[in-house]
Amino acid sequence: MNNKLSSELQQYLHSGLVIPANPTALTKTLKLDERRQRALSRYYLEAGSDGLAIGVHTSQFEIREVGLYQPVLELGKEELDSFCSKNNKTILRIAGVLGLTKQAVREAQTAVDLGYHAVLLSLAALKNNTNDELINHCKAVAEVIPLIGFYLQPSVGGRVLDASFWREFARIENVVAIKIAPFDRYYTIDVIRGVAESGRADEIAIYTGNDDNIVADLLTEYEIPIGNKIIKKRIVGGLLGHWAVWNKKAVELMDRIKNATSSDIPNLLTLGIKVTDSNAAFFDSRNMFKGSIAGIHEILIRQGLLEANYTISPKEILSPGQKEEIDRVYKLYPELNDDKFVAENLDKWLR
Repeated sequence: MNNKLSSELQQYLHSGLVIPANPTALTKTLKLDERRQRALSRYYLEAGSDGLAIGVHTSQFEIREVGLYQPVLELGKEELDSFCSKNNKTILRIAGVLGLTKQAVREAQTAVDLGYHAVLLSLAALKNNTNDELINHCKAVAEVIPLIGFYLQPSVGGRVLDASFWREFARIENVVAIKIAPFDRYYTIDVIRGVAESGRADEIAIYTGNDDNIVADLLTEYEIPIGNKIIKKRIVGGLLGHWAVWNKKAVELMDRIKNATSSDIPNLLTLGIKVTDSNAAFFDSRNMFKGSIAGIHEILIRQGLLEANYTISPKEILSPGQKEEIDRVYKLYPELNDDKFVAENLDKWLR
């Protein structure tokens, strides 16, 4: 079995992609809403996203508990196959994987069987394990499929992972990328430093998952002294829950960043603050991100892509005042939403 990423896909990954973290569309009875799930994938693909990440935190980790993990991946595969065939285009296919080693390996195999290119590996289930134990866990999954590391912020179930961990993680041969999402600049530097120290900095693509710092992350070049050399490293793209909404504008933003001149940077940084303020409303930062999934759903409900905020966990609801915060950023930053694009295509996507 060839479990490596092709050279073409490696180049694609390093070119800097827009990858939304897909939500899961459910019915009132918490069954998979196939029509709306397909519509979500069609939305992201037609908006110009370069990849899809399915079965990840934004998808609701609990889909595994109700037997929806494989069905969600299967629907994603069908829509990806159809889009790529019609448009002769490559789209990176990422499946979320979590749990203890046996479960993680099993989910990785499911992803392989369905033609996914890589998995985004959450370590949230291994909160008290040592670095060596974590690395052995990661190696077991990497034997099955190319691996994307995931620094999930502790406030939504992740754990602190130091630079030593990331150095050893980056040395795993089948690690192809890392999504940095601790929502913390200190921890973000730990990842970059670990990758620089690993000796594989040129082989690993770094993606931002810091929804609170998207634009600045994508504009920054890191310079890490290693011995008598300076290792330069950029965060090349985004794998983001924030990009599950207003996705067309995210694609346009990424194009602006890629083509930015030095004179464009101040305006982009100003725009980045607007994006972060919007994310504070979507992700419910004022309440330690308790309403993050519900906030994403709220936008998609307003656009007609989701029917209502149906979630497996009853805790996934809007926080008091969150709806008003979303109203506020909608009013303040109309240039950031893609409501018009969605309205023009919604009927077609829901067929």
